[in-house]
Amino acid sequence: MNEPSRVPRCVGIIMDGNRRWAKARGVPAVEGHRAGGETLKKVLGWAKAAGVEHLIFYTFSTENWNRSEEEVSYLLRLIGEYLKTELDHFKSEGGVLHYVGDLSRFSEKMREVFRESEMETAVNPGPHIYFALNYGGRQEIANAVRAIVAEHPNPEEITEEYIAGHMQTGAMPDPDLILRTSGELRLSGFLPWQSVYSELFFTKTLWPDFSKEEFDAILAEFAERERRHGK
Repeated sequence: MNEPSRVPRCVGIIMDGNRRWAKARGVPAVEGHRAGGETLKKVLGWAKAAGVEHLIFYTFSTENWNRSEEEVSYLLRLIGEYLKTELDHFKSEGGVLHYVGDLSRFSEKMREVFRESEMETAVNPGPHIYFALNYGGRQEIANAVRAIVAEHPNPEEITEEYIAGHMQTGAMPDPDLILRTSGELRLSGFLPWQSVYSELFFTKTLWPDFSKEEFDAILAEFAERERRHGK
């Protein structure tokens, strides 16, 4: 398939379509989110086999708080349970877990789940798996600006590298490829700083139906694209 040098080092995924998947089947939206969690596990395996070193999943955006109280409550509970029940799976895959976003809005119990899973997987060989939670690109940039202002740097110190060092993604490399499922043709606030040279892929497939064949086809197309980085 891909030559090793043509495999994206970092892949970002906007997992969209869970609720539409559930509606089409006449089941509650929560079942769509549950099915989406199973797809995430499959994609991790496919990406690891392909040689992808970093994966970031847009899991819960700052706008998701505007959904119904019932759905938000279920989503938060599902995320917490998922991270606990699937931790052994992530560890068996060698995954190193990270959490990206403003985590302060989550309960202390939830943040403890984040901390424990990060510690338990820190020595694993990879791939690195990032969950973007309560994440919004503008929020991330605003937080970075506040942190930089508080440091009182000299103007000449404020380089692109300096700003990048204050982003919530930390040491994660910029994504080479960003994929969005469900047919929407926008990034919806996902990694605006980090995605300036990302190759973008959009598919009409709903996230729970996303297949290995489609994932492999996207990697194959990525390998054929000429990445000029503005040159």
